[in-house]
Amino acid sequence: MLGLELMDWVLIGLCALLIGFSKSGLPNLVILVVTLIMFVFPARESVGFLLPMLLIGDLFAVTYYRRNVEWKYLIRLMPWVLIGIVIGFFVLQTIHDAQLKPVIGIIVLLMIVLNFARQKLGSRFNEMLPESLLFVIFMGVLGGFTTMIGNTAGAIMTIYLLVKGLPKKEFIGTGAWFFLTVNMIKFPFYIHLDMITLHTFSVNMMMIPIILAGAFAGAKILNFIPQRIFTWMILILATLGGLNLIFN
Repeated sequence: MLGLELMDWVLIGLCALLIGFSKSGLPNLVILVVTLIMFVFPARESVGFLLPMLLIGDLFAVTYYRRNVEWKYLIRLMPWVLIGIVIGFFVLQTIHDAQLKPVIGIIVLLMIVLNFARQKLGSRFNEMLPESLLFVIFMGVLGGFTTMIGNTAGAIMTIYLLVKGLPKKEFIGTGAWFFLTVNMIKFPFYIHLDMITLHTFSVNMMMIPIILAGAFAGAKILNFIPQRIFTWMILILATLGGLNLIFN
């Protein structure tokens, strides 16, 4: 199917497992998934290929954390996210694969830099960010654009929710509803751009058990994994993947 070799299937399966884990509370994992899947598909096709699997993970997350959501923060953000998605749609219409690959690589590296800054500065990072409407507009448009271009809005949403000071479960639940909403909005755009096809969708459906296994496992065991070590490993691997997208 799709001319995939054994190693391609292994990487797709690994990505499905990591997506499941990411929906259990580690959105930064998606940055690594974005870089891994491009070893299997061209940049443009890889973005579309990931979306149905992300949606499956989103459905698990909103079911698991259905009572933990702060709607007021999403309602305020979403109009600006929609603008970012539309901008990203027009960019995808005009950019070709050779151009898209380094663009996604740069976005990945920028998201990693934001994560490093957040971890280094701690609470001071949140205090440095404004609570103004301008901040909401900037984060919304940037989040919509990055999720449309490369499924890489995890770091943006993490920072936005951290600034709001949400408890852990509300943080995960609100993020889960955000990604379910934007990914459903993106779905028809990707079909229109031929980034999701019947063939790629059939492979996505085969990954459902692996995604759900990763989600359930992540919800149970992530508390036992040292967060600092795990996060550093993910960010280092994602950095290497982002550099590979830019220079290869």
